[in-house]
Amino acid sequence: MNRISEIIRNMRFGKSIQITSMMLFMSVMATGCLVSDQQQEADPVVADYAVAYIQRPLQINPQTGAPMGVDRREPALVRPGGRLVLKESAAPSAAARDITSRVFAGAEFLDDDGQLRYDVRDLTVSYDGKRLLFAMHAPEVDDEDPEPTWNIWEYDLEADSLRRVIASAIEANAGHDIAPAYLPGGSIVFASTRQRVSSAILLDEDKPQFSALDEARRGEAFVLHVMESDGNDVRQITFNQSHDLDPVVLSDGRILFSRWDAAGQTPANGFNLYQVNPDGTGLAHVFGRHSHTIDGNNLHYFKPVETDSGEILVQARGLGANNLSALPAKIDIARFAEHAVSLDGSPGQGLVPMIQGQSLDGRIGLAGSYDAVSPMFDGSGRYLVSWSPCRLRRVSAEDGATGDILPCTEALLASDDYEPAAPAYGLWLRNERNGTQLPIAPAIEGQQISEAVLMNGRPMPVFRPADLRPGELPGEASGLATEGFGIVHIRSVYDLDGADTAPGGIATLANPVVTPADNRPARFVRFEKPVSLPDQDVRMFDNAAFGVSQAQRMREILGYVPVEPDGSVRVAVPANVAFAISVVDAEGRRTSPRHQNWLQLRPGETLTCNGCHTSNSSVPHGHYAVSPAPANSGASTTSLPFPGTRPALWADMGETMAETWSRQQQIRRLSPNPEFVDEWTDPEQATPAAELALRYQDLDTPAPINEACAVSWAASCRAVIHYEAHIHPIWNLPRVLPDDDGVTELDNFTCTGCHSVADQDGVARVPEAHLHLGDGASANNPRQFRAYRELLAQRFEQELVDGVLRDRQVDSGRVQRDEDGEPILDGDGNEIPILVRVPRNAVMSVAGARASTAFMAPFAAGGNHEGFLSDAELRLISEWLDLGAQYYNNPFDAPEN
Repeated sequence: MNRISEIIRNMRFGKSIQITSMMLFMSVMATGCLVSDQQQEADPVVADYAVAYIQRPLQINPQTGAPMGVDRREPALVRPGGRLVLKESAAPSAAARDITSRVFAGAEFLDDDGQLRYDVRDLTVSYDGKRLLFAMHAPEVDDEDPEPTWNIWEYDLEADSLRRVIASAIEANAGHDIAPAYLPGGSIVFASTRQRVSSAILLDEDKPQFSALDEARRGEAFVLHVMESDGNDVRQITFNQSHDLDPVVLSDGRILFSRWDAAGQTPANGFNLYQVNPDGTGLAHVFGRHSHTIDGNNLHYFKPVETDSGEILVQARGLGANNLSALPAKIDIARFAEHAVSLDGSPGQGLVPMIQGQSLDGRIGLAGSYDAVSPMFDGSGRYLVSWSPCRLRRVSAEDGATGDILPCTEALLASDDYEPAAPAYGLWLRNERNGTQLPIAPAIEGQQISEAVLMNGRPMPVFRPADLRPGELPGEASGLATEGFGIVHIRSVYDLDGADTAPGGIATLANPVVTPADNRPARFVRFEKPVSLPDQDVRMFDNAAFGVSQAQRMREILGYVPVEPDGSVRVAVPANVAFAISVVDAEGRRTSPRHQNWLQLRPGETLTCNGCHTSNSSVPHGHYAVSPAPANSGASTTSLPFPGTRPALWADMGETMAETWSRQQQIRRLSPNPEFVDEWTDPEQATPAAELALRYQDLDTPAPINEACAVSWAASCRAVIHYEAHIHPIWNLPRVLPDDDGVTELDNFTCTGCHSVADQDGVARVPEAHLHLGDGASANNPRQFRAYRELLAQRFEQELVDGVLRDRQVDSGRVQRDEDGEPILDGDGNEIPILVRVPRNAVMSVAGARASTAFMAPFAAGGNHEGFLSDAELRLISEWLDLGAQYYNNPFDAPEN
């Protein structure tokens, strides 16, 4: 049985594995009290270093009486009373002093009980051990403008001085700033709601500037920023739609952080470890996407830090605030991409708990519970830990009153006469090598120590520039950077986790003589962008704006690019925005699974991937350290064309067709439309394929792009599709169909001519297929058209009764019964049947066009609606469905509440 299985097995039976060294714990067990400062001598190796820690009031759930932690999905939360304490050394008897309350001296900063109302979090020590960064939230004072936010502060140990890194109060309170870390070049990386670049891009989209909410709409999204040590030159470097938290600088200069993947799908809906360079390039998944459920335990990954051995120490936690416990664990990111997936295929487990017997499900056990953990960085295998012993309180059988607190034993844990007592988190020095713990700062009843760091120096990481300098990029990349683009290069969309999935193989598809363009399944790649959502102070809109499902929130289209014959793509893509990729067919329908982990590019950056992957695949596709070998090996030689292609398009060995095209012609640009011209087929060997174009300008209804973008598609251009403005008008458009005598406009030949609840004279009728596509609000949701809901939600068969249209009802086979279960009889003594409506399944699906067979099939060749809708109309409907069939895809176009 593996170590995590053993932990979980014991948790399920209310038991625990005892910690190796019992000497210290017996002193706790014997007294049932908190450990005295004098019970243990200081560790002489660490006694000369100061220790900084955060002490705060213990929060208790008033409904359950259980201790409360913090929901990591709400990082802006303030828990008043947190304060930064400094001990002169790690000796238990060393003096401790409050070093932050001096900033908020005065009665106005105290609550009615005289308690402090500010909060402190996120400690990190400079590489020389002389300075300390942290986040602090000032107390809120009535009518204060601007309202205080989380700010980054620095404490100088030698000078005993405090400074806010961003000196200006107005600038400091322009957003929440948390989780700072020193970069080796002197800059500071931190998580912030400022969203500096994203807010500026909103102006290019003709929207007001605001900080977007996370995808769960709990609060403003925190993403990573970098600033100089004096607080100037704040730059946004990540563009997630939910939170990027807890950045830490690794020894090689990369930034490791915890990212909330919440892009509408279950496998990645959690906090995982990612890496990025200080300039925002090189974003990549590191660990966790398929490691949330381990032996039945729900884990998410926070507060990563690199240990002396190169492993990553994390606090693995469940989501929510039900308890304080964390599972301190180590992850070897050099060997593992997931808990059960090693990078080289060797056996093992990626997540190794530091402490046995730790409970995460709220149960108590003999091992007690751990919260924060921090390495000593001295090669000794020791850590500062926030730990509470297991404690119980006797419950009186007579009146339920509670008595003294006692230490846990197996017998007491099994007894109904005892209940869990509130934890008492003190600060301890834990030696992982022998399992011993020594006290540093005692626990105080009603308080907890939630973070701690030792003020000792550690080696400086490798320096990586925190500034992206477009002028230093190669010529092509530099020019694109100036325009606000990066480059995406996919070696082949037919590469699925290293497997060649092309019909007949990539080499067969790559030869346009052997496989004409019309026979290639992947024709275009569509780039999609999530829409930033404002809070209610910026724009208040009803949830009906999302449509029948909020899973995909709102989305825009950045554009299309044709797929080369070998499945490769190389294209300029707007930088500094989150985006996803969909592979689509010749009809504009998505053929790939939804890509629901946001990608990003910095200006001039090139993002290269071998191919695609499925959402439930644990293969380390796109991993920063290793990916499967590419299925597309590229050109087999230099100076010759690919087989079956024009001789002028000669390749270099190993090049994809997209690379050859970019080198010989120019890098492809996104287009608002799926458009294809056969530029590869050698006309001496075969006839080039016909052109293909599904253009918005061919619509007879409003197009979802503005006039400027219709003329020139730029980095700021978006296709934004709304149901009422762009889809619904299609149903009322008169149709022109060919007949035996030529082209004739048939009288009242529209979609609503058949699919409406009244004919052209206003006489009620049952709509064809019981599907109503006419105007008018839905009874279920007045902010949406009835037609929209009938297409995407369950509808019911109807019938005419005395000229009145109503839902048809049939006998359910059940009868009405009274409270005793006896049938209720009518006046004639007959049982009264229960009638039910007859449901009809939705004809469209938010899963996409290919999942909407009931709608799409009639318009296909041979279908009973063939030719009724144009190719451009079907393309518009298809991409709208692929995005999630939202009612609106811009909150500022939706009606304001």
